[in-house]
Amino acid sequence: MKKENIRLAIADDETLFRQGIAFILDKETNIDICLQAENGNDLIQQLNDMRELPEIILMDLKMPYLNGVETTKEVRKKFPDIKIIALTSYYSKPFISNMIRQGAVAYLAKNASPTKVIDTINQVALKGFYYDDNVMSIIQEASLKADKSKKYDEEFLTKREREVLKLICEQKTTIEIGEQLFISPRTVDGHRNNLMIKTGSKNIAGLVIHAIEHQIFMSNLEL
Repeated sequence: MKKENIRLAIADDETLFRQGIAFILDKETNIDICLQAENGNDLIQQLNDMRELPEIILMDLKMPYLNGVETTKEVRKKFPDIKIIALTSYYSKPFISNMIRQGAVAYLAKNASPTKVIDTINQVALKGFYYDDNVMSIIQEASLKADKSKKYDEEFLTKREREVLKLICEQKTTIEIGEQLFISPRTVDGHRNNLMIKTGSKNIAGLVIHAIEHQIFMSNLEL
């Protein structure tokens, strides 16, 4: 399943890489590359001038003038609905953990295959985020090292909300969640909105982090 007409921006200071990935992605019938930027300042300026914003940004983290980390913070403040896929050669645990906390909804190594890049973009467009097994394990590992002195209220979320949250963490789409729980997509959306309000999460990725940090969801564990 693919979402039609995904508006995509690419921010990368390496011209050859940026144009190369744009050339590859431009062949995808459902991806529309609406913006290319050579650094964070360029990206923000172009976004400010656009009438129709991109849905997703492929964000290189190492750029001059305004790097990808700081740019991600700015985009999250000014354009909170845009989803950011972090793109970098620095595939280290601390770096990944930090970018996720800054609001990145997916993480790609620069040496990823074109198929992986395309799949990640489509997954993000459909589900709001996409963390592969490696990234999920890093989030989980970081949560186990976090301060657990504050007791989590087990009644904070309803049983149904916990069921929906678990399936979100398993990266199910709205339709898949509805089919599994025998509820309508609209009801799933309602539960998701309630979850975001209750947890203070700004996006779906935030819900996943909340679920893992409070051990509502852990890989290979049931609720």
